[in-house]
Amino acid sequence: QVQLVEAGGDLVQAGGSLRLSCVASGSISSINRMGWYRQAPGKQRELVAVIRRGGSINYADSVKGRFTITRDNAKNMGYLQMNSLKVEDTGVYYCNADIATLSGDILKIVEVWGQGTPVTVSS
Repeated sequence: QVQLVEAGGDLVQAGGSLRLSCVASGSISSINRMGWYRQAPGKQRELVAVIRRGGSINYADSVKGRFTITRDNAKNMGYLQMNSLKVEDTGVYYCNADIATLSGDILKIVEVWGQGTPVTVSS
């Protein structure tokens, strides 16, 4: 079984910065895609940024130029550096990954979600 645990969410003033981290644990062969999503109160969960094992990255238009997604494959960790935070960035941030895991002799890909870490940006 594999799991993701996020950390780093906090209350911050507009214009400030936060760095979120996500660590994967369990029977991990490799992590393919790793992404960050967020869900604001009363809204649907949306993709913030995604980074693939090969290094390609995509960002939501709303965070381009302000957020940076990175990963450390050796440590099975992902990060989201958030700068110039805005009130509209408030929400619960979730780490999501496609993880190759061994189940007996079978290698399978599972999609895993973390429990979320709250980010509140005040004006």
